[in-house]
Amino acid sequence: MTDAPATAAAEIAGPVPLSLPVLELRRVNAAYGPFRALFDVSLSVGEGETVALLGRNGAGKTTVARVASGLVEPTEGEVMVDGNDFTKARAHRYAKAGVVHVPEGRAVFPDFSVEENLTLAFSRTRDRAEVREALGRAFELFPPIAHRRRQIAGTLSGGEQRMLAMARVLVETPRLLIADELSLGLAPIVTDEVYAVLTRIRAAGTALLIVEQHIGHALALCDRAILLDHGAITWQGPSDEAARAVGASLFDTSGDSKS
Repeated sequence: MTDAPATAAAEIAGPVPLSLPVLELRRVNAAYGPFRALFDVSLSVGEGETVALLGRNGAGKTTVARVASGLVEPTEGEVMVDGNDFTKARAHRYAKAGVVHVPEGRAVFPDFSVEENLTLAFSRTRDRAEVREALGRAFELFPPIAHRRRQIAGTLSGGEQRMLAMARVLVETPRLLIADELSLGLAPIVTDEVYAVLTRIRAAGTALLIVEQHIGHALALCDRAILLDHGAITWQGPSDEAARAVGASLFDTSGDSKS
């Protein structure tokens, strides 16, 4: 026998809504003083989704990453995290909500050892026993730096410094990782290692916003791609359509941007 009241209630309520995006930018504008860097940027990253943000140098990709992690406050528009308004929130509130930003560059203390860098990062929110546990997880996640735990960070290779920067924030699985130009300046074999780590992070359930100038690795990993040019989104869609959509006017077939 059909439960008529329940059926009627379901029809009134309509379909169950999809889960809210982990991150959503709504018509965001941003500026550095008089220089306007973003123009009405709207994008989202869903639960467990991997999105590539592509474009030339100076297109505004890093500004999007900074807005999305609370380092730059929009001049207009909204930033939402799990449906909550974070537009004017400070970076520490984003981090507490599980939005983690690995910035462009190496972002380590060059005069401290690998272990000292990690200990400083972990001790902000952990007691001594928890720091030891976090160190163990970091070295398990990034074996190349485990072998160099006593080495001064400034003497590591570029790829090892990038891994150290990632290890400082990835010991606990974040809700969203914003990875800004992680392949910049790295040898191809090291880029492969970095993207292997991103693949494991994705498999663990973390959503990814990968900011890249070079598209090969990013499109192989991502579900969707967004093209940014002069601070505005010019295209977005499935990653398997991105290479054709971006076109030869911006990228060559190897994935390197043209000058």
